[in-house]
Parts: sequence; C-alpha cells; structure tokens
Amino acid sequence: MKGRPAEYKPLSFTTTLRNPERIKDFLKILAQYEGMNMTDSVIMCVVRDLIRKQLYTPMYVSRIERLKIKTQIDEYFTDEEVNEIIDNSPQKHKEAGFEWGWPSRFDTWYKFPMELGFIYYAMNKPIEISATGHMLIESEDESIKEHQVYANALVKYQTNNPFRKVLNENVPFVLFLQVLNMLKDDKEEPDAGISKHEIPLFICWRDNNAKALYEMIKSVREKWGFGVSDEAIYDICLEQLGATSDDENRFKMNKIAKESTDEFIRKMKYTGLITLRGFGRFVDVNMIEINKIKYILENYMLYEKYFDSYSYFKYMGTMDTEIINIETQAVVPRIDVIDSLDKWVDYYDWEVITKELRVVCAAQPCKDDVLKFINGPLRLEFLTSIALKKKFNKLIVKPNYTIDDEGLPTSHAGGGVADIECFDIEYNSLFEVTLLTGTQQNIREMPSICRHLKTAKETNGNTFSVLVTPRLHPDTTEYAKFAKFKDDLDVLTFGINDFISKIESIDQMSSILIS
Repeated sequence: MKGRPAEYKPLSFTTTLRNPERIKDFLKILAQYEGMNMTDSVIMCVVRDLIRKQLYTPMYVSRIERLKIKTQIDEYFTDEEVNEIIDNSPQKHKEAGFEWGWPSRFDTWYKFPMELGFIYYAMNKPIEISATGHMLIESEDESIKEHQVYANALVKYQTNNPFRKVLNENVPFVLFLQVLNMLKDDKEEPDAGISKHEIPLFICWRDNNAKALYEMIKSVREKWGFGVSDEAIYDICLEQLGATSDDENRFKMNKIAKESTDEFIRKMKYTGLITLRGFGRFVDVNMIEINKIKYILENYMLYEKYFDSYSYFKYMGTMDTEIINIETQAVVPRIDVIDSLDKWVDYYDWEVITKELRVVCAAQPCKDDVLKFINGPLRLEFLTSIALKKKFNKLIVKPNYTIDDEGLPTSHAGGGVADIECFDIEYNSLFEVTLLTGTQQNIREMPSICRHLKTAKETNGNTFSVLVTPRLHPDTTEYAKFAKFKDDLDVLTFGINDFISKIESIDQMSSILIS
C-alpha cells in the first residue's frame, strides 16, 4: 500500500454515519443487492435508493424549494427528481479503490459498517452481509438485540484492523473495561468510574498495556485530581502519538478532547454495558450487565491480530452467542422504572426540559452532558416522562423503556405497550411519542395507539391516549377524529410546542381532555 507510512493516530470513528439507526437504514438499502458483484452500476443503484428515501440529502435539495418541501413531509423523491439531484450534486471526493465522485462517496458511507463486520464489499466482488449485519437489519430500533450486535462488534474492534493504517494496537472497548476494572479494585480510588477528561488517553493510547494506562490515570489524578485541564491531557496525548507542538494543526486539541471523546462515549454506551455517572462527568460499567462484562474480560483480553481484510470481516461478523444469552444480574438493588425518574426530575429545571424537548424535536445538536448520549427517539421518551412527572407531581408516570443502574434509558419499550403509561385518581393516560413528521407518522403510530387504547379501556373506561410529535401531519389528526367517531376513542394529538403550552396551562392531567 503506497502513500504515507503507518503512524500513531487518535482513534477516530466515522462521523459520516454517527447515529447507529442510520447505519441500519443504510444496511437495509445495501442488503437489496446482497450477492451481486460490486460495480459502479450497482453503486449508483444504491445511491439512487438512498437519495430517493432521503437517507442521504445533498445540499442541492436545500436550495430548491419544491424538493426541500418533500424532505419536510417525508415524501420520497420521484425517479426524475433523483436524477435531477444527482446531476446537480457532483461529489468532489476520492477514496482508494473507487472512482472519483459517487463511488467514492459510497465508500465513505459504508466503510465503517464494514469495519464493524456488518458487510463486506470490494469492486467486482460479491456484496456480503454477515450474520451480525442481518441481526442488526432485523432488530427493532434501540432494542436489546441491537445493543447486543454493537457489543459483539466493539469487544472485537481493533484499532489497527486491516481497513486502517495506524500503529496503535489495541481493542479500545476491552482496554477501557480492563482499566476501569483495575481502578475499581484500587481501594485508593473512588468508585466513580473514568472521568470524561481522561477518555482522550484511551483515544490516543499506543498499545494494549492496560496496566500502564491505569498507572497513567493514577498519576494524572495524583497531580490534578478530577479537575485536569484539556491542555494537560492533550500534552500527554501528543506524547503518546509521538507528536510535537508542530503537529497541533494535525492533531487538534478540540477534536481529541471534545469531538472524539463524545464519539467514543456514544459508541461504547450503545453496547448497553456502560452508563454515565455524576450527571455525565464519569463513565462507568452498567452493573446490571456485570455478568456480561466479566465474560468479556475473561475471553477478549487476548485477541488474534488480522492482516487480511476478509478474514477480519469473518471474525467481526460472527455473533458470540454468549453475549446474547448471558442473563443480566444487578449487583445493586435494581431501580424501579417509576422511581428512576425522581433523580432526573430534581436535576432538570422546567426551562431546561422544555428547551431540550424542542431541541430533540428540531433535530438540533444537543449539548447536555447526559442527554446528548441518548439517541433522539429514546431521548424524546425520556424527556416526555420527566416533563410529565415534573409538571404533575401526583401523577404516577411509568415509562416502558428499559433502564440501566443510573435510571437512564437503554432501549425502547417492547411491542404491545404504550411508550409511557400514566395513572391518576380519575383517568389513566397512554402516551406515545415519535419523531416522525410525514405520512409515516399516521401509518406507523395511529393504528397501534388505537389498539393499545382499546385494550386499556377494557380494564379502565376512563383512559385516553396522547400522541406527541415535533409537528402533526394532517392524516394523523384526521385518523384521531375517525377513531373518536367509529370507536369512541379519545386520542389527543400534539405538536411539541402545543404540548408544552398545554401542560403548562393545566394543573392535573385530566384537564388535558378539555380543549
């Protein structure tokens, strides 16, 4: 391989497909071409499908009002519109092994899912989807199975895998768990976890010597405590990378201390095996999953190094069934999901809650130290639960998402139940929340809402449902009217701003029924 020789570099996961849900959507498109030889023609078919379904939206779309409107209502582009978008969106991009333009853009989308072992492709070779890739495609969004797939990938993921050209040699997630375990065994250290300010050391660490990294963290704490500055950690990182002050433009402090740190936490947290403590200041193991963590430390501290990309793909794409089958075991009293809200209700002011509800509904960047590590749809459930409990302190609010030992949501509710159930003296209410704003809002949400409500009314006739969304689609409001006319079902529908205004104006949940 020609070009710049391998060197030590900070760990950098892709930002092209940052959201795990996007990875799954992109895999679903590619899976349609599984078994076909990768050619420029096939690549352009994938490109067209991604643009048609608005999984990738070139800047040209935002400049043309009639196309921009379609993105706002989640309406697919026509073949003619797709052709127009492609013709007016030249991709000034080149990746090794791929032609200039759209083929290279394809590689930037899919190379990280290939690193994780979900897919394998090469020009003029058959497209392959691994066992874990199919598991991810078939899993529900933000489900336990989805987290298991990512856990399987990240306990194997090697910094110097054949798809990358770096000298750093370790398995970052296992290294993290090893050091964390050493700190927990050290009676001189507080059992808080690893500070966010210490994460850059993992990002820039050269090898798999966990003991040396543990001792480095000890020395940092002895000198600065948990208040170490970004500048001090950055100097240590430059030393690890064999860099000097002349390399500061190449290895930017903000990138290592902020962007890469957040991305490291986001990826590792998606395994379901770690949580945040101290309201986002520390990263620690989720004690509910301690059996799984013990298994990983017993079986993945030593690993085989791969030099061939296809052999590495086969290793990564095989599911370790123990990761699926190991039962959870809380070594601390399991927090009840109803009680879990109390801490967060006390922590967040009402102004912050409403601000963050609007942020997630507008798909704006979240800067909160805790919330930014929770994916949008699940964050909306969490924030809505907090808002209801904050506003109506006598209301019993029961979210149906699963939680870790800090009470933070880890996965969506299973099928057959509402997102949030609320119990009051006079009325019960079922809340469903969604970030969908187009025609799929009505198609995917309203039938299940009505089914849940019918079942609930068999037990308590004084039950109604509420749908909360960034903005309502007309089909949704019409469906709600029809459900009232046909089955006497009360389904209240709110865009986020109207929902906030409504609950601010009432003092008990039953008053929401009064328009």
